Amino acid sequence: MNDHRFAIFDTEIGRCGIAWARRGINAVQLPMSSEDKTRARIRQRYGNIAEALPPRDVQSAIEGIVELLAGKPNDLSEVVLDLDGVPEFNRGVYDIARTIPPGKTLTYGDIAKRLGGVELSRDVGQALGRNPCPIVVPCHRVLAAGGKPGGFSANGGVSTKLKMLAIEGAVVNHTPNLFD
Repeated sequence: MNDHRFAIFDTEIGRCGIAWARRGINAVQLPMSSEDKTRARIRQRYGNIAEALPPRDVQSAIEGIVELLAGKPNDLSEVVLDLDGVPEFNRGVYDIARTIPPGKTLTYGDIAKRLGGVELSRDVGQALGRNPCPIVVPCHRVLAAGGKPGGFSANGGVSTKLKMLAIEGAVVNHTPNLFD
């Protein structure tokens, strides 16, 4: 039954991972502190899945991710995701996030309003924190109120988010402090 596979690939921000099954991509793993930790994180999520050469559609997604992280404005909208098992609310958040073009941002509140009301902002943030496909679902383009960076659950936290936004040329209202 387990038709999941994964591959590791180079980007401008480090070695990323991607996992897929027959129906599409299930996960993108941003770089951990080492390639071995990136592999381990994928296997932690999906069990002892096999590393494999990506099929053409997955290779195309990898090439798009590499381009985007090299500063080319690829919106990755053609990438097919398999989000079975992801709650419907989260899929709605991800669908909206996927409409944000490279170099642009929305706030958690903007997405919450589209889903029914600004009071859903925290739920939007939680959904984005559980995003299985960062970059393809560009959660890094979703900011807190006032254009502040907000949180980012990937390795490196907010500094990784800011680096990705800078690559895309997005404007973020951020004053670094000693803890960044």
